[in-house]
Formats: sequence, structure tokens, C-alpha cells
Amino acid sequence: MCNSFNGSCCPPAQMFQESICGNFNNATVGPTTTTVWTAPAGAYFSGTFELFNSASSPGTVTATAPALSATPGNSDSASIDQPTTFEIIVPAGASGKFCINLYKRVLA
Repeated sequence: MCNSFNGSCCPPAQMFQESICGNFNNATVGPTTTTVWTAPAGAYFSGTFELFNSASSPGTVTATAPALSATPGNSDSASIDQPTTFEIIVPAGASGKFCINLYKRVLA
């Protein structure tokens, strides 16, 4: 069923997927916390977040919102509704990759 205004139908909502990937490398002495992505509340209805920690990393890489934890040579992922931020905490000497897939509904 469509909503009518002056006899015309509104088109259905469109679903969009956005993908963001990047590398991290911490050459400092202590752990670093980096916000790699933020959005206003309600901008996306769902998101899938993945964190990969290189096998040569000396320690576990973690993330917040969603909470992820990847030991050296492993990855961790999670999907959440209404995502607004993704922050990673990287120990000294660690490196790896993160990927984010975001889903948005847009009314035409």
C-alpha cells in the first residue's frame, strides 16, 4: 500500500550500505585510543564492525561500541543496531585492520 498525495504514490525507502576499512599501527610506547568513525544518533539503523590483529602484534587489540577483542593473529566482529561510534585501543607495537559496514534507510 502506498501513501497518496494528489493521487501519486511515494516510492519505497532505499537501503544503502557504506563500507569503511583502514589499517592501524601503533609505534608509540603505550596503548593508543583512536576514534575511527562517528555518526549522529539515528543516522544508521545497523552496522557490522570487524577488527583484525596481525600475528606479529605483541598484544590484544580491543574496540568499544561494540566491544571487540582480537588477540594476535585473530579477528573479532559484531553487529549492532543504531551505531554511533567505533573506537579502537591499540597496544604499543600492534598493527592490523578494521572494517565497518553501515546500513542506512533513505526515503526518496
